[in-house]
Amino acid sequence: MATESRGGGKPSSEEIQDCEVRFDGGFGDVTRARLSAEKYLTTLARAAPPQTPEYRDDIVLVVTELAANAIQYAPGPFGLTLRKAFDGVHVTLSDTSTTPPAPRPFHPGTGSGGGIGWYLIHTLCDQVSVVVREDGKDVHAFLPW
Repeated sequence: MATESRGGGKPSSEEIQDCEVRFDGGFGDVTRARLSAEKYLTTLARAAPPQTPEYRDDIVLVVTELAANAIQYAPGPFGLTLRKAFDGVHVTLSDTSTTPPAPRPFHPGTGSGGGIGWYLIHTLCDQVSVVVREDGKDVHAFLPW
């Protein structure tokens, strides 16, 4: 007996493969991580559209911030995984630093930049956790979809 995807050839959300990508840690990898997330979310949206369009933008922004932080604070390669969870998307960024992220003071108007990313990640995500490993850490972010 043949089986087909539900929705007239569209994959079901259960059939969507996780996105797992490794990067060298160069500056261009922030863009490549963002593009990888956009590609995954486009595929996911065909099977299970987000409850609101802003959720897609939030996930892309969180991936961009996490990748930029990995390049700035954990030189070296990093990995990005996105997977569909029951009620959202689970983003994991693995890097080479054993130091957990910490909020930094944000001073608008000083031209120094930075300091807002970690706050932004916590604001957009339902849950954020950090697991430190012997050779680095994994930052887990759960966002609605």
